[in-house]
Amino acid sequence: MEYIVILLMITLSMMVLVAVVYRKSGASLSWYDEVASVLLAWLTYYASALAALSRGHIGFNGLLNAMKPSLRVPVLLFGEVLVIGFFILLAWVGVEVLVILEGDSLTSLTWVPTRLTQSVIPIGAVLFVIGQLLSFPDMWKQAMSEKGIAGHDDVEIPEETPENTKEVLQP
Repeated sequence: MEYIVILLMITLSMMVLVAVVYRKSGASLSWYDEVASVLLAWLTYYASALAALSRGHIGFNGLLNAMKPSLRVPVLLFGEVLVIGFFILLAWVGVEVLVILEGDSLTSLTWVPTRLTQSVIPIGAVLFVIGQLLSFPDMWKQAMSEKGIAGHDDVEIPEETPENTKEVLQP
């Protein structure tokens, strides 16, 4: 998955650079805007699924960690059901969109079917659900522990000991 995201980032970056050079030379690429927006959407969906795999999305771990494990676990499950339910709905609607778009093509590149460009909606949604499900066991273990759910920005705070809490007395 990382390789797909990296490839999309490199492709989009190179396309932007080439388009800038062409535009500065007075020969704009007629298809650039449409293709760049499609690549940006693909990058967004696939990177989102990758972030779901590592639980890298913005979350409310502090709120969950403030709760006792007996309350933390049901709230975590409720959140998971909401997120996974939303992405299942998104996948289903994405398939419906593909049916509606049958026969359409991009405006500037008429040989590229719109269904191909929009297929990222159901594919990205399914990948997101898979990422959530694969990372859930670790999240469950953390939620069950007294320490709580570790966040990507958590900092280890050392325990107070007489050696590291000496007061500095001024004369």
